[in-house]
Amino acid sequence: MQHSPSFQQTQEPAERSWRSGMAWSQRELVTVAVIGVVFGVLYLAWVQLWLFVQGLTGPLAMDVMFGFWFLASIVAAYAIRKPGAAFLAEVIAAIAEVLTGNPSGAILLLTGVIQGAGAEVPFALTRWRNYRLPVLLASGATAAVFSFIYNWFRFSYWELAPGLLLIMFVLRVLSGMALGGWLGKLLTDRLYQTGVLQGFAIDRAKRQAEPV
Repeated sequence: MQHSPSFQQTQEPAERSWRSGMAWSQRELVTVAVIGVVFGVLYLAWVQLWLFVQGLTGPLAMDVMFGFWFLASIVAAYAIRKPGAAFLAEVIAAIAEVLTGNPSGAILLLTGVIQGAGAEVPFALTRWRNYRLPVLLASGATAAVFSFIYNWFRFSYWELAPGLLLIMFVLRVLSGMALGGWLGKLLTDRLYQTGVLQGFAIDRAKRQAEPV
């Protein structure tokens, strides 16, 4: 008697195919490194702009502008679509910031680890299969939440008034979604149009007319 394949048997080839698709190529690693370095330099320039704006508008400027510091994670993740892309890009960006003279020094490495881990969470929850705009926005939001918790301890946020803390938190999450998630998608789509991302996962998704 011929038996039909079990559910487990039919699932195993698909699972193996998914795992093989998650393996990193040398080109992908180099590209993530380049993204990290480029945004590390841009992050340092953004610090100077933030200090200028803060001098004009006050301390809430940091939370309004904070999402820009998540861009490396989201651009890399959206383009490469591999486990760890968001985390790795943000850590490399932090290293580049330190090497190019950010006055905060080596503590930025821990900042990069925390923000990169926060940005990675939504992609991990979808098993690195969903890179639509809502997931990118969620990535910016979770990076903002992780950074806020870290800053809570680093800068003694508990000493601030609860109302001010709430405003800071909301502004940072919205900034993460707008300047991190939305702007990250916009920039990567524009970069894709130049042709430099051909052969990457974003290219395959767009060619297959998948929602991206």
